[in-house]
Formats: sequence, C-alpha cells, structure tokens
Amino acid sequence: MTQATEQRLYTPEEYLELEINSEERHEYVDGEIILMPGGMPNHNRIAGNLYAALNFALKRQLYDVFFTDQRLWISRKRIYTYPDVMVVQGELQLQEGRKDTLTNPIMIAEVLSESTEAYDRSGKFAAYRTIPTLQEYVLIDQYSIHVEQYYKTEPRQWIFSEYDGEASILTLNTIPFEMSLADLYDKVDFEAA
Repeated sequence: MTQATEQRLYTPEEYLELEINSEERHEYVDGEIILMPGGMPNHNRIAGNLYAALNFALKRQLYDVFFTDQRLWISRKRIYTYPDVMVVQGELQLQEGRKDTLTNPIMIAEVLSESTEAYDRSGKFAAYRTIPTLQEYVLIDQYSIHVEQYYKTEPRQWIFSEYDGEASILTLNTIPFEMSLADLYDKVDFEAA
C-alpha cells in the first residue's frame, strides 16, 4: 500500500516572503509554489528581441514594457507569475501593499517551451483572461517561426490570428506596434533547439 504525499499549501504572504529571498523564480498558483525552469538561449533571444523592439517603439508614450522578472498578480485566480513580456498602458497598478507586483497589463507575450506550452495555451491563458485590463495575448514558438495572437474584441470574445515565416509581420491591435518575424527571431538557432 502506497502512502500519498501531502503537499503543503502556502498563503500569498508566505510565497512572497520566500520569493523575495530566493535566488530562483517561482510561480504561485492558489497555494502551490512551482519552480520556474531556466530559459534556454533561443527563448531569451526571442523574448529579448520583442522586449527591445516594444521598448524602443513605445518610448516617450504612455506605455511601460516589462521583461521576464516582473511579477504579475492575477487576483481572481490567486496566481503570481512572471510573463516573458508584458505591456502596461498608463499608470502602473500595483497589488495592494506591494511595490513589486503589477496587476494591469494590456498585452502579454509568452515564448513557448516544451515544458510550459500546454499550460501557456490553456490554464495560464484562462487565468490571464480574468485580468480586466488584458486585451491581447501573444504566443511565440521557439522551435519554428510561428506566432499565435489573441485579441479581445468584447467581453469573453477573442479573435485568433497566426503568423508563419520570416516575411510575416506581427501587428498588435492594442498598441501601435508591428514587427517582422525575421526581427523577432533574429539570431535564433533552430539547430541548437
């Protein structure tokens, strides 16, 4: 007879205390603390290319662009997470009592990896959709030149678009921004993946 291992659940406050003192990043999902895997070079290149292009295109405008280490609180699902890239329009809204945790992105992008792809497409996207300010979600494949984009048109209604090949141009709907997939995938080595 095997004995089930009981997993300890943490409060958001306990998670934040542990996370502040940790050398690794963790997500928090309704009491459970999950170690985030380290990024591979291609993952970092893609996320970095998008961040740099967005940051440059939106300079001196009422947008802030964040990259990898910025924590996001999704209150309706009790989730703390670190999107690869996110954009906030206007004033930053922080979780009550925090100076390091955002709550109001209008756009989030995730670079897909084998270990997170299913979650990024389903559970995480479902959680992101509960953020009242979120208008756009972009999924970027790191193993081939392929991008999927979801744009909110009305409450509970999203339009899906996809882009393939270096000549394609990713055009965001919520932000004045476009980028060729050739630039998005600059220096990505698919052989190394």
